[in-house]
This record gives sequence, C-alpha cells and structure tokens, in this order.
Amino acid sequence: MNFVTLDVETANPDLGSICQIGIVIFSSGRIVDTWQSLVNPEDDFDEVNVSVHGITENMIKNAPTFLGIADHMRSLLSQRIVATHTPFDRIAISRVTERYKLSPIKCTWLDTARVARRAWPIFASSGYGLKNVASELGIQFEHHNAQEDARVAGEILLQAIAQTGMSLDDWLIRVNKPISSGSSSSKVAREGNPDGPLAGEVIVFTGALSIPRRQVADVAAQAGCEVKDSVNKNVTLLVVGDQDIRRLAGHDKSSKHRKAEELISKGQPIRILGESDFMRVVSQ
Repeated sequence: MNFVTLDVETANPDLGSICQIGIVIFSSGRIVDTWQSLVNPEDDFDEVNVSVHGITENMIKNAPTFLGIADHMRSLLSQRIVATHTPFDRIAISRVTERYKLSPIKCTWLDTARVARRAWPIFASSGYGLKNVASELGIQFEHHNAQEDARVAGEILLQAIAQTGMSLDDWLIRVNKPISSGSSSSKVAREGNPDGPLAGEVIVFTGALSIPRRQVADVAAQAGCEVKDSVNKNVTLLVVGDQDIRRLAGHDKSSKHRKAEELISKGQPIRILGESDFMRVVSQ
C-alpha cells in the first residue's frame, strides 16, 4: 500500500491559482514523509477563498512561485499513485503546469471520493465530501490545511482497503466502474452457520483490521455469526480493529462504534471486542 496523497488551496476560483500545496507519502500503509509549502500564485486573492483557508496575500509575499517548487513536487509525485479527494486538486496541478508551460507529471491519479462512494453505501450518492467522510469514519483533522487534507485522503483510502479487502490496484480499476457494478465487494453481510459456536450472534466489524474484511466475515459466519454491514437494533457484537479500540475520545471512533455505544446506553446488549480477542474466541 504505497501511494502519495496531495491537496491544494487556491487564491481564487481559478484552479491554477495555487497558494498552498500539501503532500503526504504512505508506505506499507503508514505515513513516512510529509511536505507542505505556501505558494505565491502570482494572482489575486478572493476574499471568499481567504475566508475558507485563511491564507492571505501578505502570508505568501515571500513564498516561492510554483516554478520554485515544481521540481521538488515532481520528484515526490512522479511514477507514483497519487490520490486526491475529488478531481479538483488534480485539475489544479494540471492547470498550473500548463500556465508555466511545464510538462505534465507522469503519475497515476486516484480519486478517494470515488473510492468512498464505492466502499460505503452511505456515501454512494451524497455526503462524500472530505469533511463528512472523515467525520463518519472517525478521522480528526484541521480542514482546509493542504497537508492535513492530503493526510485524511490517505486515511480514507486505507480504511476503504481494510473495509473491502480490495487492494490498491483493485481500487484503481474499481473507481472507473459504476458504483453499482460488480459483486458488491464492499458488502460483507453473511448468513451464520447454524451449528457454529456463536450461532445467534449478530456481528458488525469496524476500524482497520489485520486481515481483509471479507475474510474475517467468512470466519465469523463459519462460527455461527450473522454478519451485518451496519449497526442496528439486532446487533449483539461489534468487533473493532485493535488499534482503533484504544481510542477514547468519542469522535476518534468510527460511526459504527459510536452508534453501538449509543445503543448500549439505551439498554441494547452489545458486546464490543477487539479483533485479536474475537479471533481468539472463534479459534477455541
């Protein structure tokens, strides 16, 4: 899972008026490097854009122009998978390279908004903006800071890979197909084995798991659990990725985790387990 994520902020509605660029490099599913720079867009600042990101003309007066950072940025992006959330950042890079008569960057672009729309049915037709997706997935960040937005795009991609069991290469193909096409790989719903030791349990998985979601769903179904995609009044077990279960602040938890805790507070008997504890239970 090696890829780069990128985000830009612009001085005005012209996508070529880049005033900040943020890049985050992921290797083996972890952040290994980050880079961010203010950019003098050599253009006017629109008060609406400034109200969104807070970057003013005075702040960039000593910043390099895009020409000044283009070579370094190209070295970070060339020959890599570069993910952005929605196509606007990709088009902004295209516009500014054309403006300065530079050659296009040779990389493979991936839109994480298209990933989110296919990985989670809740985002299929609406609500797939970066802020809303991050909130639903329990990702905290400082919105409209280019490096932070780039980081979150990467976190969304990692969660989609964990949720669906699809590889990065799989997603490069899947985003170009209709949302409803294929075998609904984002779905993990399973009927439980009636003779399994956990027959009667209704289970949901959330967070980053150590094995693909489809694989762990198969394990649960064989053990007797009915596997569901979302938390509802029938759920009795919520299995959380080990690293996620240690998060304490409410909005650091996934929407499924928060929903389960809400139902527990209302008297629903839901047991929350870490992935490793669950795997021990089904291996007995």
